[in-house]
Amino acid sequence: MKDRSWDCPILHVDMDAFFASVAIRDRPELADVPVIVGGGNRGVVLAANYPARKYGVHSALPMTRARRMCPDAVVLSPDYTDFDGVSSSVMEIFREVTPLVEAVSLDEAFLDVSGATRRLGSPLSIAEHIRARVADEQRITCSVGVAGTVSVAKLASRRAKPDGVLVVPPREVTRFLHPLDVGELWGVGEKTREQLHRLGLRTVGDVAHTPVATLQRGLGAALGGQLHHLAWGTDRRVVAARRGTHEPDKSMGADETFGRDTDDRAVVMRELLRLSAKVTRRMRTAGVAGRTVTLRVRFADFTTITRSRTLGDATDVTGEVHATAAGLFDALGLQRARIRLVGVRVEGLVPRGQVQRQLVLGARERGWEEADRATDAAALRFGGGAVRRATLLIGDRP
Repeated sequence: MKDRSWDCPILHVDMDAFFASVAIRDRPELADVPVIVGGGNRGVVLAANYPARKYGVHSALPMTRARRMCPDAVVLSPDYTDFDGVSSSVMEIFREVTPLVEAVSLDEAFLDVSGATRRLGSPLSIAEHIRARVADEQRITCSVGVAGTVSVAKLASRRAKPDGVLVVPPREVTRFLHPLDVGELWGVGEKTREQLHRLGLRTVGDVAHTPVATLQRGLGAALGGQLHHLAWGTDRRVVAARRGTHEPDKSMGADETFGRDTDDRAVVMRELLRLSAKVTRRMRTAGVAGRTVTLRVRFADFTTITRSRTLGDATDVTGEVHATAAGLFDALGLQRARIRLVGVRVEGLVPRGQVQRQLVLGARERGWEEADRATDAAALRFGGGAVRRATLLIGDRP
């Protein structure tokens, strides 16, 4: 089939039921049952997975009402540290594709991939690449809209849910947009939708074929003009690179769930090395270094603990991060404890150029720092598996 995405450089990537997906990703027994993430009985719903949404449960709904609507739902308390960590890792994936990333919230962003097509292929190929990495590394799914403008890409991602991709080429924009209800337009809430209905405008096509002056008289000059552009898909084509209010790149991390719970220290150490290599490679790509290394361990009963250590100097060296994570693990003094998941995160990131490392008397002129960079260069040219540490050749991945 012909790839229709080459003139669609704007991607809108939206995680599917993000908070609920993160909350249950280590609990496969909950994958097909209704799950609600939120506070106590007097709180509100933060998120609901798709089985719960079939009962009408949605975010911001009072918990008491949500429980009445779906009495068999499993209710989980939110883990905001976990949400931030996954969001940070997802945004790192985006920025490895393109620096033009406009983070809208923890779970969605716009990307301009026009500068990445020579390296990664068509925008559709890039969308599939992103979806595969998010699923592989974070074990959650996302949907991607691929279009020529910001608003059309956002609408396309909504139509692609869950776990899909939708391409809307410029020549097909009106065919895609005009049958939609006016409430689908970006920024049109319930009140504006009611105003449009009072004007006899029920579809996006109705809005598109209404004179701009009429829209401005009925809705105000600014909103009327904006809706005209949205209805024709001629809105903003530029992605304004920004990190969002949550500042996701203050840390970088990765974690992995073992296929079977393990109490084998050698298996855990190999995984900590693999995760340390993954994190530090991202750091070097981003040109940052960090001082605080955090270890995360989840046991078979889902109890999770974290331990951190702050180094004297910021680093992006794989061996140093791994040694610190390994030391934190050994300090736990675990005796035959069954481990489900381990994770490594480096925090307190600063630009690499600001780091002044103290020279050590008698140290080699070239060391692991240069080896890491040589490995990065080989991976860039020949692929990520071209060079690996010998330890990682032993045994299977989790």
